[in-house]
Amino acid sequence: MSSSPSSVSSPDITVSVAGSQRSITAGTTAADLLGGDRATIVARVNGELRDLAHVLAEGDRVEPVGLDSDDGLAVLRHSAAHVLAQAVQQINPQARLGIGPPIADGFYYDFDVETPFTPEDLKALEKAMQRIINEGQTFQRRVVTDEAALAELADEPYKCELIGLKGGSASAVSSVEGASAEVGSGELTIYDNIRRDGERAWGDLCRGPHVPTTKVLGNAFKLMRTAAAYWRGSEKNPQLQRVYGTAWPTKDELKGYLERLAEAEKRDHRKLGAELDLFSFPEELGSGLPVFHPKGGIIRKEMEDYSRQKHLDAGYSFVNTPHITKGRLYEVSGHLDWYRDGMFPPMHVDEELNEDGTVRRPGQDYYLKPMNCPMHNLIFNARGRSYRELPLRLFEFGSVYRYEKSGVVHGLTRVRGMTQDDAHIYCTRDQMKGELTTLLEFVLDLLKDFGLEDFYLELSTRDPAKSVGTEELWEEATRTLAEVGTASGLELVPDPEGAAFYGPKISVQARDAIGRTWQMSTIQLDFNMPERFELEYTASDASRQRPVMIHRALFGSVERFFAVLTEHYAGAFPPWLSPVQVIGIPVAQEYNAYLFEIANRLKANKIRVEVDTSDDRFPKKIRTAQKSKVPFMLIAGEDDRTAGAVSFRYRDGSQKNGVPIAEAITEIVEAVESRRQV
Repeated sequence: MSSSPSSVSSPDITVSVAGSQRSITAGTTAADLLGGDRATIVARVNGELRDLAHVLAEGDRVEPVGLDSDDGLAVLRHSAAHVLAQAVQQINPQARLGIGPPIADGFYYDFDVETPFTPEDLKALEKAMQRIINEGQTFQRRVVTDEAALAELADEPYKCELIGLKGGSASAVSSVEGASAEVGSGELTIYDNIRRDGERAWGDLCRGPHVPTTKVLGNAFKLMRTAAAYWRGSEKNPQLQRVYGTAWPTKDELKGYLERLAEAEKRDHRKLGAELDLFSFPEELGSGLPVFHPKGGIIRKEMEDYSRQKHLDAGYSFVNTPHITKGRLYEVSGHLDWYRDGMFPPMHVDEELNEDGTVRRPGQDYYLKPMNCPMHNLIFNARGRSYRELPLRLFEFGSVYRYEKSGVVHGLTRVRGMTQDDAHIYCTRDQMKGELTTLLEFVLDLLKDFGLEDFYLELSTRDPAKSVGTEELWEEATRTLAEVGTASGLELVPDPEGAAFYGPKISVQARDAIGRTWQMSTIQLDFNMPERFELEYTASDASRQRPVMIHRALFGSVERFFAVLTEHYAGAFPPWLSPVQVIGIPVAQEYNAYLFEIANRLKANKIRVEVDTSDDRFPKKIRTAQKSKVPFMLIAGEDDRTAGAVSFRYRDGSQKNGVPIAEAITEIVEAVESRRQV
């Protein structure tokens, strides 16, 4: 007798979980296998993130992915973006959907709506999102053909455009920021949000994966702000409304993030720059072109002077190059091929015309320089070079100009005119690794002198579509940088395809006082530029050899580093960088002369000191000095004058009375010379 269908059991299959083999029944999902652990929200199957509803197959390698991982957080935030889109179309069915990817610390979603969102709209959307979350809707994946998706999403023109891009090439999709969250090179999928009664509440084109249910989002999310954003990043396309939000595993983590944001807002260098009278952005000059005021100029001078001396001590030679050049230079370097969009348009000059308007002498295109390296190559090539001169370390505080789009210009951190502390080192192949090792130590030591202590490294590797040179040279350069980075003892994080077109790089990432990461110094190893410029030196055997070229920007740009330090110190710079290091505050006008005597002794020790002789009352003078974040306040009254002393008041409000003048001067000078914070 044959068995009835209901009595036939499914065959067993074997999968691997955290390196251990497990026998499971065919049809088992990742959720079944992982035991319903609530901390696990998706699974990594054969290296790919999958929904917990994913059915496992023979030989699958399975790992749990929780909210305590970067991947888990990204999935949580992408799911929050979908709930936002569902809420928007619930309130405004006419809203058309753009893209909604996870980003650092949150997510965004772009919408085509008639009128921009208001703060009141965001509050209403948060309430609608919370209702959707509380329903416990499940995210269900559905595979569709391109044709079926186009029919189903006929009212969503931006989604249809993405489907069309998918039919083209992977590079077409990757060129659209965030599009990889929607479509990829594989099968096309739609995620449906299903209510508990089985009714479909909503759906969206998406690659996934997602959290199992909206309940996972809890109440640890918040909509932050809105902004205008052009579709696919082009001004030629429609302008959409972008809603930014954040989502976290718990309410406490959300609260902590919002507190960090509030602290970051207090430290915003643009706000502090205005309050402390450090710099400004005159409208008359144009976007991204800052001017430094006298107080900001002092800080900048101290930064540059200290760096100059360190470079001299380390054997660098100073050079200077012009701000503009003929376009031919950047044809040779490759910048016009690979970096044209980041350069200002050319100035066509020197053309001469005949009386009839015909060209007697053709003109030439001149460009504002975006990089210093091609000009440094010309200095290397100005005469013959011997191996005895290598390594040759050229250094310049060079002004460069980048045509940043107006939407990304941001304070001093993203400008159009900047000064790079740029070095280019020319060395032999044998010297290369030792030079890189010494260079990385030099960079880290100098950053520490400015008060940054917490670092890790990022290794940016070749983008095959945007690079010059042979694969063999790239492999050698990348391997060498990786060895140097690893030997430093710092964490080395990969940045796939993040290199410049001419060579891989190590970038030093520094965490500031509130834990934010900033990209600081970059070190790039380049075999290609010497080839393009035909750089040569005479080797010890009299043969002609190509040098290796190392590109290095220590601050990155002076402007950006200024912004980082301003936010790191919240404007309370250590004494050696402070524009005013000491301010004398008399208890009454009759003590002005006494404080001026002390000020003159401090000036003799190269201390920047002022005496407040304004008509303000004593308490207001104290408040003004504290608001200006002056490191040392020297107060003098009758007791101080009689004793030949002063009273110290510090930025934190603490005070030390009756300090002898000589002792006070010693304390101030020592603090400045040691570059310590007070």
